[in-house]
Amino acid sequence: MDAQVLGISVDHVHALKAWAESLGGINYPLLSDFWPHGAVAERYGVFRSEGHSERALFVIDKQGIIRYIDIHDIDQQPENEVLFDILRRIDPVAAARPIRPPEPDKPVTLPKGGIVMYCTSWCPACRRARAWFNNRDLKFTEIDIDDVPAAVAQVKQWTGGNRTTPIFDIDDTIIVDFDERKIVEALKEKGYLKS
Repeated sequence: MDAQVLGISVDHVHALKAWAESLGGINYPLLSDFWPHGAVAERYGVFRSEGHSERALFVIDKQGIIRYIDIHDIDQQPENEVLFDILRRIDPVAAARPIRPPEPDKPVTLPKGGIVMYCTSWCPACRRARAWFNNRDLKFTEIDIDDVPAAVAQVKQWTGGNRTTPIFDIDDTIIVDFDERKIVEALKEKGYLKS
């Protein structure tokens, strides 16, 4: 929709590079607001006295006018559809252009049984959980909710409307977040781990 995504952080360039690499790469530019420390965050009103910035989204139009601000908890990710709606309102002509060819609707059946982890590629807790299961040679099915709309709907149903990851379905026992104690209990109860 004729928009450019930019990520900005008060971290140093080297820290941003390491973070992007840990996620397998980022497909948009990351900008460092390291020196003078937090100067850009300060100008946008999101710099905290502790030395870091709020988690925030700004949509700025081509004239440099801020059209949308969303300041949210670091563990929450706003729905992309909200941002798409803002972009459509700012530039209806760009919004009318197709983003990609429509894909035919295919019914998606989410896996049942076994250990299923609903996650995202960017989530630090998902990466920790993935390593935790792999280190114990526990086989699991991974569903990236960014790629499977039916998975987003399921996650929201389990969380009362929130788009939270990771979530585990261990033979119909649902565990929200990477709570190692609860996971171990469920795995023992279902016979995946010995007591």
